[in-house]
Amino acid sequence: MESLRVHKEQLIRQRALSIWFTGLPASGKSTLAIALEQAFTKMGILCCRLDADIVRQGINKDLGYELSDRKENIRRVAYLNRYMLDSGLVVLNSFIQPTNEIRNMAAGIVGHEDYFEVFVNCPLEECEKRDPKGHYQKARNGMLPGFTGIDSPFEEPLAPFMIIETKDEALDICTKKLLSAFLPIIKK
Repeated sequence: MESLRVHKEQLIRQRALSIWFTGLPASGKSTLAIALEQAFTKMGILCCRLDADIVRQGINKDLGYELSDRKENIRRVAYLNRYMLDSGLVVLNSFIQPTNEIRNMAAGIVGHEDYFEVFVNCPLEECEKRDPKGHYQKARNGMLPGFTGIDSPFEEPLAPFMIIETKDEALDICTKKLLSAFLPIIKK
């Protein structure tokens, strides 16, 4: 018997998948996810965007920033992804996901065949220059202990689906690269 998800994908003429933007704080994860969401929506692709800042204000507001809480944050979001995939949606996730263990856990929950990791690569110095919230400065002053990139390490992904370099590439170029990579998969 055909699964309900497959039937929904056929109805809306798209493949559901889970795209995870991972990288240092202020590397451009949210900016890329928003740009891709706008482009997909204009093309008639049904999608949903989950952003770390928004999720932490709602369903994950009880979590801190210790490694165990970061893992729980991603575990919950990964399960949300599974439910959205069952509805036929493309899910855009912008989360730091500081370790490969956390990323592997998310892929296992979502399903490796549906999990697409985009490493948003940007040098630490550039992220610090961009930092709209002043978090890097607070971390350097000891006001944000455990901040990723300063007190807490960020492990580069071992085998991301793709790497986007945001220091030297304009947003429109990055968005075109993402569309070129994902449209053939979504509109199979």
